[in-house]
Amino acid sequence: MTSLHADEAFLGHYQFSHDPFAARVPGFKFFPAQRKPVLGQLHHLARYSQLLLVVSGPQGSGKTLLRQALVASTNKQAVHSVVFSARGASDAGGVMRQIAQGLNVQQSDARSLLSQVAQLSLTGQEVYLLIDDAEALDTDALDALLALAAGNAEGRPHVFLFGESALLPRLELLADGEERFHAIELDPYSEEETRDYLAQRLDGAGQGIELLNDEQIADIHMQSAGWPGAINQVARETLIEAMLANRGGAQKAGVGFKLPKKHLLALVVVAIAVGAAWMMQGRSKSEPEAPVAAQLPLGTAPAPAVDATNPQASADGKGPAVEFAGSTQPLPLPLVGQAQPVIREPLAQASGLGDSDDDGAIEPPASATPPTVTSMAPPQGATASTAPVAPVVAPATKPAPITTAPAAPTVASAAKPQSVTPAAKPAAPAATAAKPATAPVIPVAKVEKPAAPAASGSASGWYASQAGGNYALQVLGTGSESAAQAFIRAQGADYHYFKKTLNGKPLYVVTYGNFPNRAAAQAAIKTLPAKVQAAKPWPKTFSSIQQEAQAR
Repeated sequence: MTSLHADEAFLGHYQFSHDPFAARVPGFKFFPAQRKPVLGQLHHLARYSQLLLVVSGPQGSGKTLLRQALVASTNKQAVHSVVFSARGASDAGGVMRQIAQGLNVQQSDARSLLSQVAQLSLTGQEVYLLIDDAEALDTDALDALLALAAGNAEGRPHVFLFGESALLPRLELLADGEERFHAIELDPYSEEETRDYLAQRLDGAGQGIELLNDEQIADIHMQSAGWPGAINQVARETLIEAMLANRGGAQKAGVGFKLPKKHLLALVVVAIAVGAAWMMQGRSKSEPEAPVAAQLPLGTAPAPAVDATNPQASADGKGPAVEFAGSTQPLPLPLVGQAQPVIREPLAQASGLGDSDDDGAIEPPASATPPTVTSMAPPQGATASTAPVAPVVAPATKPAPITTAPAAPTVASAAKPQSVTPAAKPAAPAATAAKPATAPVIPVAKVEKPAAPAASGSASGWYASQAGGNYALQVLGTGSESAAQAFIRAQGADYHYFKKTLNGKPLYVVTYGNFPNRAAAQAAIKTLPAKVQAAKPWPKTFSSIQQEAQAR
């Protein structure tokens, strides 16, 4: 099933007007009690502080939503906002060009930009520079933004950076002990705020919080650690699992699987055709066959044939006749000398003979005189001293026919050649004289199952080799691979990172450790350094990490 079909099935099953847990839902705004003071603090610092302002939090903590709320809550007449993402411009030159374009300035140097800020200040407009995904900025770009935030005597803009927690140590190095920026770290939602957040998301899609029970909500909060982005992901996975479980139960109670209507119609037609053919075959087998009388070429007078439709009829000296359905005249049988001898099944069974299978029949020796078949006694050419020859039974458990010649022949056995002499003892019973040949055992080459493909994409061999049910701690996510590598070098060998795609952009996620269960992973958070704990790490299964890495 493709991702498009999976999304359609998800929306159709719950009758959503749109995906309630999409990363960007137009018009969605959720500000719990703890976020409203942060928004008010940003407005206060923008008016009275002379420092660069930083809003930090892990991936999916609600930084972008807070930035949108900040822009929406400002007075458009008094504030000129320049908003862009560092994903599109991470170096100093690109950042300065983005600011110059937002301020309608031809030159992108710091002096020209500050001069334009001063001109707007004279008209009563403040300048807000709001940069999202700030963790992707390189060192030169951060240094240039710190210089712009300091301003000059003519004017200064208010610079807001929204980025992950890994941004703070880099700014501390650039500040070199001076107070050049102010950081606000976001806190995760409480369980009650998680419930309210889910309710507002589901209500916007046309449903309510009753789709989730209390146990599911508590599990979503625990797995997401209260961060909005993780809440969206875990809640969507929970609803999809419930949908699949519901469909699986319905299939077990019903037909077990569901096919399109046209396929079902084709199956019905085929079933009807097979049933009709079977009934016709059974009817044809049940019809009685016309009796056929045959004359044996033994030189003796044959018994008169009896007409099955007229039992009172007898032979009139002109030979036997066969009456066929629909015929009005009797049809004489062919003369003895003009036809081959025919042995019907009842006669063969009466004489102890069976069907002539190629696998169990005995070939008669070549003779100028055609052999004669009898069901009463051996031919006159056989002497009294000739020992009786036991019939040979074919491996297929059907009795094989025996053909005798005027002289006592040597009978070839299917199991072992044996010659018959006058002094020989009577042969053993047929059941033990010839044992069925055992079919040779043909060795079958063992088919090896193809090896499972290794994890592809950006998932390293380390992640692919871990058990899917184990847990790791997701420490941080950054759009810069060099930043992730620098973080790992600073922390130690127990940290790893993988690459995934979020909203069409690469994201490098750093994880810590390998734990057998969620409880062990939660307990390990308290043993991490304070800076790492400040990033609010949360447990994540290796199976979900492998899926995210392969989903690129």
